[in-house]
Amino acid sequence: MKDLLPDDRPREKLRCHGAAALGDNELLALVIGSGSRRGNALSVANALLAAHGGLRGLRRCTADDLVRTVGIGHARAAQIVAALELGRRTLTQVPGARVQVRNARDAAAYLMPRFGARGVEQFGIVLLDSKHRVMRAAVLAVGTLNSTVVEPRDVFREAAVGGAAAIVIFHNHPSGDPTPSPDDVILTRRLAAAGLLIGIDVVDHLVLGDTRYCSIKESVGL
Repeated sequence: MKDLLPDDRPREKLRCHGAAALGDNELLALVIGSGSRRGNALSVANALLAAHGGLRGLRRCTADDLVRTVGIGHARAAQIVAALELGRRTLTQVPGARVQVRNARDAAAYLMPRFGARGVEQFGIVLLDSKHRVMRAAVLAVGTLNSTVVEPRDVFREAAVGGAAAIVIFHNHPSGDPTPSPDDVILTRRLAAAGLLIGIDVVDHLVLGDTRYCSIKESVGL
């Protein structure tokens, strides 16, 4: 980035004005570090953002997705994925704080920073104690771009081993659209019925998109 004026170089700009003064492309350029023979780090950052629909799209990329951009090798792709994951983790609850799930909004506030905007579908559960306070979350299946394979026995084995009194089911839609499918609704009702027999309450099933979520309990009932 030697062709830029000193005050316009991302590193100097950050030092003088703070990180908030930088654009998405400038912050990404700092993570990338250096450019390639075809362009500087800022050019590579611009190409990445253009290829993936901006920063929001970049959040859903894997390292293999990133290396398709000229100037991004496996090491730089790993740096970018790690930086994005660090940013995601800053949005999550402070360790040690016990989140209480009183409604779908509470569950979404806990789940969206952790599992929303993923490029591959993940299915999991949030284990709750008798007061519906979060004990932990567990991913039980990682699928293709469109589906996962989940069995009720896997869900309730994890819940029982973890000592949960209740659970919230969740999965993400890589498309970004959280509208539940008919199969999502059928699975939810199967799990709710199994939970009733076992004595572990299924509080809700949340479908997570990029920035929105859908509560199956609120939309179609359990």
